[in-house]
Amino acid sequence: MRKFDGDTLLVATHNAGKLEEIAALLKPYRVDVIGAAEKGLSEPAETETTFVGNARIKAHAAAQATGLPALADDSGIEIDALGGAPGVFTADWAETETGRDFVMAMTRAHEELLDSGASRPWTARFCCTLVLAWPDGHDEVFPGHVAGQITWPMRGSEGHGYDPVFMPDGYDITFGQMDRWEKNRISHRADAFARLVAGCFG
Repeated sequence: MRKFDGDTLLVATHNAGKLEEIAALLKPYRVDVIGAAEKGLSEPAETETTFVGNARIKAHAAAQATGLPALADDSGIEIDALGGAPGVFTADWAETETGRDFVMAMTRAHEELLDSGASRPWTARFCCTLVLAWPDGHDEVFPGHVAGQITWPMRGSEGHGYDPVFMPDGYDITFGQMDRWEKNRISHRADAFARLVAGCFG
């Protein structure tokens, strides 16, 4: 396992909220965190069929373009009764001509579950894979997940994406009803970050 020994980490995202979250997590390690927009990087096409494949594309593209170690993630939800769908196509299910519509995406997931004839509970998991890549081509991979089930109807206005239909194991509320700090403590991203910190920063 290669340790991170630099002072600047490029995070291959244009999402300001995600950048802020990562900077806060790495603050104890005195790492200067910068985003892709700051370096004028475009988003590469995500052409792989796995979370790790797409995260690798983004991390290596950013590392090669800037000469800095780069961190990227790919995440989504896998629903067992749908054969793991939408998986890497989680965001694609929400795409419309005018932007992303996750109510549409959640409705599609529910309708496909009904069509499948699968009995409840509709088990599912949120997945996040982090890849830390160096300019020399080396990378380290950290998968994380949180298990739960799909519930219907949608509940809650917190969070984003499929949160209003995902109820994590051990809870009787959805991510959409959960305080964001509680969600961030148990989320798939938190799991992956704990592994990243232990592996490369600990």
